[in-house]
Amino acid sequence: MAAGGRQSTRASLPAWIESRLEAERDQLPLWLPVGLAAGIGSWFLLPFREHWIAALCGALSAFIGGWALGRTTRTGRAAMWLAAAFALGIALIWLRAVSIDVGTLDRPVVETFVAQIEAVEELPAREAVRLTVVRPSGENLPDRFRVNVAAEDAPAGLRPGTWVQMSARLMPPPEAGVPGAYDFARRAWFDRLGATGRAFGDIEIVRADGERGVGPAMAAARSRMADHIRSAVDGGAGGIAATLATGDRSGISEADAEAMRRSGLAHLLAISGLHVTAVIGVTMLIVLKLLALHPGWALRWPLVLIAAGVGALTGLAYTLFTGSQVPTVRACVAAMLILGGIALGREAITLRLVATGALVVLLFWPETLVGPSFQLSFAAVIAIVALHEQQWTKRLLSRRDEAWARKLGRFALGLFLTGLAVEIALMPIALYHFNKAGLYGALANIVAIPLTTFIVIPLEALALLLDIIGLGAPVWWLVERALGGVLGLAHFVSNAPGAVALLPAMAIGSFLLIVAGGLWRCLWKTPWRRWGLVAVVAGGLSAFLAGSPDVYVTGDGRHVAVRAASGDLALLRPRAGDYVRDMLNETAGTEALATDLADLPAAWCNGDSCRWTMWRGGRQWRIFATRSSYYLPIEAMRSECAAADIVVSDRRLPATCTPRWLKIDRDMLRETGGVSIDLDRASVETVRTPGEDHPWRRVQ
Repeated sequence: MAAGGRQSTRASLPAWIESRLEAERDQLPLWLPVGLAAGIGSWFLLPFREHWIAALCGALSAFIGGWALGRTTRTGRAAMWLAAAFALGIALIWLRAVSIDVGTLDRPVVETFVAQIEAVEELPAREAVRLTVVRPSGENLPDRFRVNVAAEDAPAGLRPGTWVQMSARLMPPPEAGVPGAYDFARRAWFDRLGATGRAFGDIEIVRADGERGVGPAMAAARSRMADHIRSAVDGGAGGIAATLATGDRSGISEADAEAMRRSGLAHLLAISGLHVTAVIGVTMLIVLKLLALHPGWALRWPLVLIAAGVGALTGLAYTLFTGSQVPTVRACVAAMLILGGIALGREAITLRLVATGALVVLLFWPETLVGPSFQLSFAAVIAIVALHEQQWTKRLLSRRDEAWARKLGRFALGLFLTGLAVEIALMPIALYHFNKAGLYGALANIVAIPLTTFIVIPLEALALLLDIIGLGAPVWWLVERALGGVLGLAHFVSNAPGAVALLPAMAIGSFLLIVAGGLWRCLWKTPWRRWGLVAVVAGGLSAFLAGSPDVYVTGDGRHVAVRAASGDLALLRPRAGDYVRDMLNETAGTEALATDLADLPAAWCNGDSCRWTMWRGGRQWRIFATRSSYYLPIEAMRSECAAADIVVSDRRLPATCTPRWLKIDRDMLRETGGVSIDLDRASVETVRTPGEDHPWRRVQ
């Protein structure tokens, strides 16, 4: 009987899964973009070509297994479609990556060249102009790269299509300095940028013919409108006003941008669902009210359908004009589906709408999956829709005949719950990418979202319309006051005690566990979705309980950061620039000013080297590092190496340098990139895997 019971249990498991999937049959299509994203993400995570082929073969095996299990069963069809989506994701991103011919620069150079300007981006907050140039005259230069020009050196007349001559110091796109830091090399590959640099000296316009076509004309119009808005609205409010209308964030100062991030209001700076919805909604309202003024039209014409059509055209124009960024495209696709639902008389704001938007973005731009913009945008929308599809939410927030005060309170409660859901959904993503997340965003958004949606955006549209006849100044004053309130709120919240949670670089495993658990919780409807919370809690605990690296070494070997007993960083070279300091602080999850390594009690330093000891993992670690360009006498170097557990240098160390555990020098760093060391676990993490096949790594 025991054997029969075990057999019954084994036989009932597939039946139980089948019954679960049958109960969730309406939710199964939502997992198609998840399967596609899993394939794309696997390609980024797996370092070697052999791994990608093995993953494709595994997906093919799963597809065949689903076929064999039965095409007539939910389980078989689900396995087939999910495996097909996974394989398609790997194939899409692999094809996308290898189809790009960047011609990346392999070493820093100083060149004088003639090139054509492809794009011009004003950076008033940095007092610079960013030029993307193509077809340079230098033989060894990449076909397309980016150059920053000091505003005082930029001549008038720089616009797309213009040919210029300049001198610049160019460098290969930098990869992450240490594990967990921002990897610009990957983004530059997909943006087809072969180098970055800074111009110096005079810039001469060789030929001033502007490039013709819809794209350059739209870029020029966008730049003119941004300049016009910044001239009409003073200070930081002008930079945000220009962003809302054109998507141009260059006028926002770093202090204001950081305040928006820390307060949980940074989503207002990315043209996404909030902005597209406001533009389409205002357009539909105006068109509907104007057409309804004529009684004959109101009786004979389908005014809602006409208003929806005009709103759709306005949304498409707004998306194109603001640069067609990923959140904007996603929001535009969703808005078109909603308007289609209105035209058909059906409810369109569902998770299927979100899934369709994700499929469109991933099919055309698969590389966006690993960027924070895609993840933050879709996580926010999934959280909002999933929250408002809950029965208890519908009962609590549904409209009803009651006093205006209760209606206002219900509206405020809805905003708070929505903001709280969004904050919970976005926190792990913000911690993973930026190592910090705002904690008071739900409260700040109660004020900021209605203010932006119902006051700022309509007023800004009205001001631009009135500017045609020169009467926009009073409305621009109102826009400045309203956005000044948003900025004031952002700075107040960001400076509040405990406003920001900091975390050292999160392990990818913890992050994926949280994401998988969140999706499981949001995309299913039956009680088994509660198991997603287990994965979320497990991922969160593993992230917060994970040990922090004790030593960071940048990819060039010049900069070493040591985590002191207080948790703050101490630098081998205290004169490191702001970029290096900010990068190391962000990765380590601390905001305290880094100190000099020589000031540590257990350190001894001179102008050429440092040695120090650290107690970790129940033992003493002795570390030695060089910090100047001068070579130590060979015997002294050999002696220091023999006495040390770890030796770090930005030069090639001699073969006679044999530390007890780890030698980090130029040869090793050329293969691994930056390094972080956890002494408690005696483990080393590297920026890249030696010999990996991702194309942006092969050119390093």
